[in-house]
Amino acid sequence: MIYELFYPLKFHYGWLSWLNVLRYIPFRTIMATMTAMVLTFVLAPWFIRELRRKQIGQVVRAEGPETHKIKAGTPTMGGALILLSLLLPTVLWADLRNPFVLATTAVTAGYGVIGYLDDFLKIKRRSSGGLPGRYKLIGQVLIGGAAVAYTFLLASKLPPDWVEIRTRLSIPFVAFSKFPIELPLWAYVPFAVFVVVATSNAVNLTDGLDGLAIGPVIINAGTYLILAYIVGASIANFSLATYLDIPAIASAGELSVYCGSVIGAGIGFLWYNTYPAQVFMGDVGSLALGGGLGMLAVFTKNELLSIILGGIFFIETVSVITQVLSFKLTGKRVFLMAPIHHHYEKKGWAEPKIIVRFWIISILLALVSLASMKLR
Repeated sequence: MIYELFYPLKFHYGWLSWLNVLRYIPFRTIMATMTAMVLTFVLAPWFIRELRRKQIGQVVRAEGPETHKIKAGTPTMGGALILLSLLLPTVLWADLRNPFVLATTAVTAGYGVIGYLDDFLKIKRRSSGGLPGRYKLIGQVLIGGAAVAYTFLLASKLPPDWVEIRTRLSIPFVAFSKFPIELPLWAYVPFAVFVVVATSNAVNLTDGLDGLAIGPVIINAGTYLILAYIVGASIANFSLATYLDIPAIASAGELSVYCGSVIGAGIGFLWYNTYPAQVFMGDVGSLALGGGLGMLAVFTKNELLSIILGGIFFIETVSVITQVLSFKLTGKRVFLMAPIHHHYEKKGWAEPKIIVRFWIISILLALVSLASMKLR
């Protein structure tokens, strides 16, 4: 919005030539990050007080670890603050004509609504059940499907470089120009929706300890910021993406601004969510942030790389699937409790130790993901 409103003024008023800086994605990304962080820091104390006043507190699973009983009543739905602090800076600093920015922010907001309904029902019923899983899944598929269809099927209104490679898969550590996987459009669109929905639910499963989910979310968003800028960057007609032999999508660079907003809002929230947490994000935050990360993976053509980059989310999801299948097929449990972070709690690990070690693993996986651009 700021870009669209103020940048044209430099052509009419010579003394406003400094507005030329708004052309540059790095500047707007930095400003979006700072805006999101300041918004969160300023609003969080009031927001937490309001949650306490309205008695919007965490409902703890009865079968959960004993150490979690003390967390009952801690303000939750802090993800609503993350969404405000994320979406507003994106609207202010990003180019809203960009279809990738529009689709990603729409999924983030839409999944936030689904998460809000889930959290609301948990609090109203004083139960950890919330919105039935099938309804959440239907909502996620419909919203994700609409966003993906918008950016995949409206070929006449989409950038030519995106239309050319939109249904290709980039294989990590393999040159894109030599070994791309080309899928028919009818197969790729459902696959892309699956990536978005799966990532959203994976982040949701990870959100079980203080700061456990938001740390990897920040790390993932930072990595996607770099990836989005590189796939869209062109310096003096020199394409970094072409040089690295990764997908070149000029319009995807604008997603860096969204990523900056996620980082800023995430850091601000982590100030209050770090152990011992003063507020939890709830499903309103985890489903929305996961959906946003899924869209970033699709639009930067890193659908397969997202398994490595989001390895923490992937492991958490696999642990749940393994536990459920093992119990149904054999009557035995593989883990003491799933998701896997609860397994380590049951083994006696201190909560901060689990959280920090998962963060460290996430940083390592982010470095491997970035290294994949050069090792091709």
